[in-house]
Amino acid sequence: MNTLIVYASKYGCTEKCAELLSKELNDEVDIINLKRIRDIDISKYEKIIIGGSIYIGKIQKEVTEFCSKNLDKLIEKRIGLFICGMQEGDTISTEFKQNFNPVLIKIADAKECFGGEFILDKMNFMEKFIVKKISKVTSNKSNILEENILKFAQAMNSI
Repeated sequence: MNTLIVYASKYGCTEKCAELLSKELNDEVDIINLKRIRDIDISKYEKIIIGGSIYIGKIQKEVTEFCSKNLDKLIEKRIGLFICGMQEGDTISTEFKQNFNPVLIKIADAKECFGGEFILDKMNFMEKFIVKKISKVTSNKSNILEENILKFAQAMNSI
């Protein structure tokens, strides 16, 4: 089976997670960064995994545009959805609902938060200020949840 992972990443965490996920999948996998490539022929894929990082409650516009543009084709596929970010608990469920079409959420075979990172070195002054103020983070912090990536891969491998 052919699987496509499409994602958008601002600082690279989502890209790392997409790579980790691809290594756990049993299928032949193509990975596409939506910030680099926007026109994608999804007809040759049986499974499509869509992911992006969440900033201030919003996923990148490239992910939203991809889902909207391809919704009629996506509903005919096996779908997985993931987000990356430092959120926890009920916030994760809320962010899925706010950022993905309800139809995709309903048909998704797997939905997961893969954790996230704060890499202050890559942020501009305002982003650093906000992160330090709200999250109380003063140095780089990584919280990629590899167990969630494995659980997601197992769910996608079982279909």
